[in-house]
Parts: sequence; C-alpha cells; structure tokens
Amino acid sequence: MCSEETPVVPQCVSNDLLSSSDKSIELTREVMSNGDREASSVRRTDDPEPAKEDKSNGPSVVTRLYKLFAGKDVEDELPSSTDPDSLEDIREASTKPEASENLADDACLNMSFDELLRTYESQHQGGEMPANLPGGVLIDQSYAVAPAELNALIFSPSSNFWQSLAEIQGTTGFQSEPWRLENDGESLKRVVTYTKAATKLVKAVKATEEQTYLKADGKMYSVLASVSTPDVPYGSYFRTEILFCIMPGPELLSEEQSSRFVISWRTNFLQSTMMKGMIENGTRQGLKDSYAQFADLLSQKVKLVDSNDISSNKEEVLAYLQPEQESDLKLAVRFFGNFTVISSFLVAMYVLIHILLANPNLIQGLEFSGLDLPDSIGEVVVCGVIILQGQRVLNLVARYLQARKQRGSDHGIKAQGDGWLLTIALIEGANLAAVDSTGYSDPYVVFSCNGKSKTSSIKFQTLEPQWNEIFEFDAMDDPPSVLDVEVYDFDGPFDEVTSLGHAEVNFLRSDLSELADIWIPLQGKLAQAFQSKLHLRIFLNNTKGPNVVKEYLDKMEKEVGQKINVRSPQTNSAFQKIFNLPPEEFLINDFTCHLKRRLLTQGRLFLSPRIIGFYTNLFGHKTKFFFLWEDIDDIQVVPPSLASMGSPCLIIILRRGKGTDAKHGAKTLDEDGKLRFHFQSFVSFNVANRTIMALWKSRSLSPEQKVQLVEEDSETDTLEREDSGAFLGIEDAKFSEVFSSAIPVNINSLMEVFGEGPLEQTVMEKVGCVDYSIQPWESVKPDVYQRQIHYKFDKSLSSYGGEVTSTQQKSPLPDRNGWLIEEVMALQGVPFGDYFNLHLRYQIEDLAPKLRASNVQVSLGIAWLKSTKHQKRVTKNVMSNSKARLEQMFGEVEKQLLPTK
Repeated sequence: MCSEETPVVPQCVSNDLLSSSDKSIELTREVMSNGDREASSVRRTDDPEPAKEDKSNGPSVVTRLYKLFAGKDVEDELPSSTDPDSLEDIREASTKPEASENLADDACLNMSFDELLRTYESQHQGGEMPANLPGGVLIDQSYAVAPAELNALIFSPSSNFWQSLAEIQGTTGFQSEPWRLENDGESLKRVVTYTKAATKLVKAVKATEEQTYLKADGKMYSVLASVSTPDVPYGSYFRTEILFCIMPGPELLSEEQSSRFVISWRTNFLQSTMMKGMIENGTRQGLKDSYAQFADLLSQKVKLVDSNDISSNKEEVLAYLQPEQESDLKLAVRFFGNFTVISSFLVAMYVLIHILLANPNLIQGLEFSGLDLPDSIGEVVVCGVIILQGQRVLNLVARYLQARKQRGSDHGIKAQGDGWLLTIALIEGANLAAVDSTGYSDPYVVFSCNGKSKTSSIKFQTLEPQWNEIFEFDAMDDPPSVLDVEVYDFDGPFDEVTSLGHAEVNFLRSDLSELADIWIPLQGKLAQAFQSKLHLRIFLNNTKGPNVVKEYLDKMEKEVGQKINVRSPQTNSAFQKIFNLPPEEFLINDFTCHLKRRLLTQGRLFLSPRIIGFYTNLFGHKTKFFFLWEDIDDIQVVPPSLASMGSPCLIIILRRGKGTDAKHGAKTLDEDGKLRFHFQSFVSFNVANRTIMALWKSRSLSPEQKVQLVEEDSETDTLEREDSGAFLGIEDAKFSEVFSSAIPVNINSLMEVFGEGPLEQTVMEKVGCVDYSIQPWESVKPDVYQRQIHYKFDKSLSSYGGEVTSTQQKSPLPDRNGWLIEEVMALQGVPFGDYFNLHLRYQIEDLAPKLRASNVQVSLGIAWLKSTKHQKRVTKNVMSNSKARLEQMFGEVEKQLLPTK
C-alpha cells in the first residue's frame, strides 16, 4: 500500500500520476460512467434518500478528483449531464478506505522499481548502514559491478535471479509480490513466498519472507528479510532475519565501479524456549548451505573482484596523490601572519622610533654609564611585555624552521626489501581540535608499526588539514598486527607536544579492501569532543608470495627447537573461521588445556604468527577470545600445586589497557590495570611453554635479543611435536546410550554420588579412581551448577595409568522430576588422549510415587579434536570401557545404599 491516511491519492505517487494525465482522464471518466450502475450497491436500503447537492456550493468530489489527476485545464471537459445521485455514489465510494487503498495500490503498481526507489530515497537521505547481525556473516565479497546494478540484479522484479536460485535449490511455488510503498513512502517492502525442498532430516517447508528496505541512497543499499516458517517445529517461536548490505567496493584498475556485498543473519526469538540452541544450530547450517549456492550463482552473474586487481590498483590510486606544493614565502606569510608576530613587529617599530626621538636620560639612582634602568613601574611592565613578545617570536621562528625541514620528507621514498610491505596514504583530516589561542592547530601525524615510525609534515593554522602524503614501511619479515596512528599539535622543538587524538588499525579485525579507502575516527578526550577523524588509504601485501608460510615456519623451528609442519588449507580455514581472521593468518600449533577463571574451563589454545587464542564449546556455551603477541607484558610459570590439580600453570600478563576484547577470559585485573590469564593442564606442558615463549619473544624482542636466544637454545635437544593430526575444530559430540537401568534407590539418596560426600569418594575409589579431588558445586546460572574433578586411573582401570580432568554441570529436568548432569572429560597420559574429549550425559528421574526407585540413563559422545587413522578403534575401546565402568559404578552405589534401607 502506498498510504493508509490520504483518502484519495497518496502523496508518494501524486507527482507521478499528475504526469500521466491521459490515463487519469480515462480512469475518471470510467468511474463516472459506472456511477449509476454502482449506486444501488453503494447505498443501503435502510438509509434515507440523500439530499441533492447544490451545485452553487462549490465543485463536487468528482470535479476535484478529476482536477487532481488531469490538471486545471480540463475543467471544462467534465460532462454537464452527470447525475447528482451518481456523483453522490462516487463520493461515498471514493471516500471508503477500501477504495482509497485499491486506488493507491494501482498507483504503486504503475510505478517502476526505479521510481519506487527514487521516491523512497527522497525521504531517506543521510543515515548510516546498519551493522551486521550477530548471528554471523554468510557472504562478504566484492563484485565488479556498481552498487545500483547489483541491487537491481538481486531485488528488481524484472530480474530472474531468485527464480534461478529456486531452480538450483529445488524450491517450488516461488511467488513474489510487487514492491509497495507504505506509510507515505516511509517504507518500501514486498512479500515472497516459496516452499523449500525436503531434505533427509526435514520435510518440505513453506516459508513467507518479508523484504524491507532499510537504506537506499543510490550508492548504498540495505534490505532486511524476515523469514517465517510456521510449519517447522517451534516455528511460531522465532523468525530468521537476513540482512543484505550493498556498499561501494574498492577502486579497480579499469576505473569501473565495484560493490562490497555482505549478508548476515540472526534468529529473532518471539518466545522463550529450551530448544534455542538447537534452533540456532539448525538455522546456521541451513543458511550456510543455502547461501553457498547463492554466492555461486551470483558469481556467475557478475564478476568477482580479484585481490590482485586491488593490489595492482594501488599504484594507480596513489599516483593521483600529490602533496600540496607550497612555496617558502607562502608558508612564511601564512605562518607568521598572526596577531603575535604583527603585534611584536609593531611594538618593535614603536620602540625603535622612540629610541630615535628620545634624548639620553641623566644617570641617576643606581644607574651608571652603560646601564639604563627603568625609572617607573610602567617602564618595567613595558619591558616585560617586550621580552615576552620577543620570546614568542623566537619560538615561532624555531617552529617554522623545524616545520620546513620536516615538510613532506617521506613522500615518494620507496620501501626496501622483500616481505610484508605496508603503504599508507594520508589524505586529510577533519574536525581536529583547536588548541592554539588563534582557534586553530598545527597538526601532524605519526604512524608506528612493528617498532618503526613515519612522521607526516606539519600543517599550520588549520582544523581541516590536507596532506596527500604517502608513507612506505620497509618490508617486514613478520606480518604486522596493528598500525598505531597518533595526531599531535606542533608546539616547537622545545615544548611538549599536545595529542589531538589517536587510533589503532588492527589488520586482524579489518578487511584489506575496506582499508583501501577509510575514514578512521580518532580516540581521546579532545578527538571525541570534536569528532575528529582521518582519511587514510592503507595497503598491505606480501611480496614473497606463497613461500612466506614455509619461510616463517622454518625460522620458528630454529627458535622453538622443534619440527613444525605446515597445516592443510582445511585446517587453516577452520582456524580462521573460529576467530574471524583474515586468510593470510595461519595456524602454527594448538594445545588442549584449561582456562582458569572462577571455574576451570576446558578448551584449546591456538598459536599463530600474530595471535594467541582460546576456544571452547562446553555444554553448548562457546567461549572464545584472542590477543596479540605484542600485547603480552610478561609470561610466568607457576609450579604444580593442589590448586592447579598437580599441573604447572602458565600465567600470561598483558600490557595495561591491552586485550580489552578478551577481558571475559581473564582471571583477574591486577592493581596496575593489567589483565592476567591462567592456563593449565597442558598435555605436554614443556612443548606448549617452549612454543609460546619462542613466539612471544620473536614478536617482542629486538633482533640482537633474538640472536642471543637462538644461541642459548642451540644445544637443547629437539622436542617432540605434540600434534601430528590435523585440527578438526571443536564440534558437538554425537551421543549414544551406553547405560540404562532402574535403581531401587530414591533420587535424593542416589544424587549423593554427585554430592561431594563420603558416598562419592567411596564409589569412585572402588571403580579405580585414585587421588580423587573435588571442587564444590558453584552456581553459574539460576538452577545451574558446575564443578571440577581431578583423579588418576589405577592399573586395574588402565594399564597406561593416566589422569582425568573433568567438568560437570547439573540442572533440574524441565518437569522438576529429576536432574540432568553433563560432564566433559579430558584424558592425559593415555594413548591418543589429546585427540578427543569425552562427553557424558546423565539423566536421573524419580519414579516415585509409583516406585521407590530412580531411572538412570547415561549417554556418551566423543568430540574429536584432531584426526587419526585409529579413530574407529579408539571409539570402540572407549565405548566398551565406559559401559563397563558405569555398570560397576552404579552397581557399587546399590551395594552402598541398599543395606541401609
């Protein structure tokens, strides 16, 4: 609908209809000719006969409607013999909401897609693009097509893109309604219905998708699609929302326009449900598969932007940047043309003239020949002012000489060497803070990366500086993590500089295509108060090509003292997806460990050239974070203790103010404002510690310190590599029932086996668990409790011995008739123990009042962390041993409890 408020013609389409006067005349005449025939249907039989309208009172509704559509010049064309009754019927019909809506619908249908967009754009100028939805990004790609053309390809009614996609995906019954303007042009939306093809797990599903434009300004487009699938289980509980964002992409060498296309999603729950996790996981997998086909089809329609085109375009883009050529005279006039210099000059001229006109004073008071002292307080004040003015002028001269020396010194200097090449184009600044008494500043910028710095020229007396300068850092062996940007106000070579703002460009969290042309907001009190920002173009590329990974690993082997194998592309891809890292980041090693906060959290520690990250998916709750090697201030090793369950603890301390994104993983924030992370229970602590220390020192130490480190470690024996299999990622375990029995014990007594009391200690020692230590249950959520357990296997349970670190979580069943206990076990010191985790799920239900007993069901799943050819054999052994252990465990519970009854 175009409008629900205007009775005849919506404002959003009136201009278009007025331009089509011929069609309007025909429409009005047709309505008038049908007035007599519809009069009887419009009137109700019980209504009194309407009074005839006096024509002298003014033009009728039909006349006004006719004029609105056809214009003022057609007034004389109205039929003079129109029946008044017919006019009254037309008036009543036209003022009905249904008639107005139908007329508005027809008007919207007559508008083309481009006209609808223009109408929508006219009322939505400005505004920013909406942020990506929290569910994740499905597509983030650049295409060699203008944003308007890409928008038309995907959303125009004349495009067959969605029909082609439906054929590929086996979707049937695809129907798309026309785009409609609603709420006086405030909203542009359409409805699409279709039936998704059935899969092995899900039957065919009918879906209704409402697509609504959130932004359209000719350069950027954003469409939100809300998908309703009421026929699926819990379908009325949620809606799946998909956000399409089309933005200008990087500049291409061919000078053609490009577009960056991002699709993100989320699940919007309308009602709370315990199946939230399952719904989100199913939705994620379905969207992932569907939009993979979407991306394949789109790449067939439009050309993808190749990264080589962007990097080769760097020279073309930078060639247009030329620093402002300002003569020394012009710079001097602009620099010295201020009140301080002019007033000082006038005072100097005044004093000089005074000296020429004045007669020498007599020597009096304490004066002697050659010493003329002031004779009054006024003379003292004047002398002081003259001295201060002279000092300020001398400072200005020193600043001018320093600025002239620094002006454009780095522009055009090419980087040396092969490796990671960083090029920065400083274009301009905006809204910088004014700190001088003149109401302006003298800004300059300092860029720092991997211990090297570049300084821009100084721009005097401006808050909107124009630099157009290029800086290239010499090629770096290690890929840079961050670029620090600091803007200062120049106060001369002897005064302390004032910071106008700072910013940090994180190459791990930024897309290189975005950095090719970006406005960076500055941080700091002054910068945030004035909303200061810098316009930069940043290019980072590797001149060594694909050999950079092998060369980096070869270098790290010497520093670590162990063999490091190149991971497969699939392994690196899985690692990059976990932490949303750029494709150039690669995995070096990963270790199973525990993160110690209030409670221990079992997970995996990942090491790469630029980051150290932690990831876990415990009981469906994901915890992940990473921080940079450069952010680490110190690494400490704590000897084994009872608190660390007999395992050495690695404490990583970050620099003050660093790693704020990883704050949720830190155990403490010390008095100096530094985050402290505790990791323990490594399968091979020596290997993990040595690798972490070597990677940290390689990023933070000077070249001389690195050489000394290698020389000190050259006599150390080569350490064995912990991981020989490929990293699979931490996936949900597939559960199988391994134990089920009705135990003739009431549930309160049975739960004592998980109650930290003597029964638990006795039972676990009977089944072969030595040195059994328990931490008390702690509440982590309402009605959800968690604890850690540590014990060793005796020889009867495992001929290899070994240790177990277990995390248990218990919560009441939905009907409050029992408990659900979930357990994740990490095995150490057993064959392939670091390749998998065991997941157990105990469901204990009370059978009272029918029976004085409890029903116990135990399911077991194996979450594989790395691949091995012995996976089937290990799975078989784990299943059989666990089944025997559970039967022995609950059999011992009956022996301990039944005699007391």
